[in-house]
Amino acid sequence: MRRVLIGAALSLAPVVAHGQGADVPAAIWRDPPADAAHPARLVVLHIPSGGVAINAVAYLASGAGPHPTVILCHGLPGNEKNLDVAQAFRRKGWNAITFNYRGSWGSPGAFHFAQNPQDLHAVLDYVRMPVQIKALGIDAAKLAVVGHSMGGWVTAMDGGTEPGVVALAIVSAANMGDVGKMSHAELVPFMHENDETLTSSDSELAGELGMHAADFNFETKAPSLVHVPLLALTADDGLAPMSDALVAAVRKAGGTHAEVAHVATDHSWSDRRIDLETRLIRFLQPYLG
Repeated sequence: MRRVLIGAALSLAPVVAHGQGADVPAAIWRDPPADAAHPARLVVLHIPSGGVAINAVAYLASGAGPHPTVILCHGLPGNEKNLDVAQAFRRKGWNAITFNYRGSWGSPGAFHFAQNPQDLHAVLDYVRMPVQIKALGIDAAKLAVVGHSMGGWVTAMDGGTEPGVVALAIVSAANMGDVGKMSHAELVPFMHENDETLTSSDSELAGELGMHAADFNFETKAPSLVHVPLLALTADDGLAPMSDALVAAVRKAGGTHAEVAHVATDHSWSDRRIDLETRLIRFLQPYLG
C-alpha cells in the first residue's frame, strides 16, 4: 500500500524507540547447523479456498520437528512480501508460510477484500490437517500469524478466532474499515495506485470498501483478540493511529497482552529490516519456543 493516510487520532499507547545496540537474535545472521536427515527446504503449496487453490510457499525449518509455524499475510497488493522475515523465522527453527489471496499474484479467482480473511482461515485449516502436519512438520498447537499493511487487517479480522494460534503481530497495519470511509472519488485512485496483479477493477474494489466500511473496521474484532498476545508495530506512514486504536480497543475489552511499538521508518520498513526481524522474533519466542 503506497499511499500513506494521515491519521487524525492521537496515539493511544506509549511509543517505543528503536533499540540501537540491542542484541540481535542469532537467527537473523547465522545459519543453523545442517541436518542431512531433515534439511531445510522450500515447498510450493496450492491451498483450497473458496472453490479455487491459492498459491503459497512453505519455508520449512531443518530438524525432525514438528516445528512452530508462522503464517505471513502480505498487503495491498503485496509488493513487499517480507520474505527476509520468513527466512529469519526458518533459521530460528520455525516454519514460515506465505500465500497470495484469491485474485492476486497469480492465485486464481477474483480479488475481493471480504474474502481475504477467509483465505487466511483456509491456510490455517490446511496446516491443521493431519496429512499436512505430517508432511510439513507442523506443530499445530504453536501457530502464529504476522501481517503487513492490509495483511495486518487480515490478521486482526481472523486470527483471534483460530485454534492453535498463540500469537499475532501486525506491521504498519491498514484498517480497511477506515480506508473505506474515504469518498468513492478518493478510493478509485487509491485502488489504482495499489492494484498491480489484482483481478478486480478499481471501481469495483473502491465500491466494496465504501459499502463495507463498518464491517471492515478491525476494531470490532477486539473481543476476539483479548485472549491472544498481540504486537502492533507502527511506522511513519500515517497509519499508526489505526493500530493504536485497535490496541486501545483490545485493552478496553479486557486484553492484557496487547502492545504497540513505533519506529521511525517508512511503510515497508525499508531501512529497519533487522530491527523488524528482531522485534518479531523476540515477541514470538515466548509463545513459539
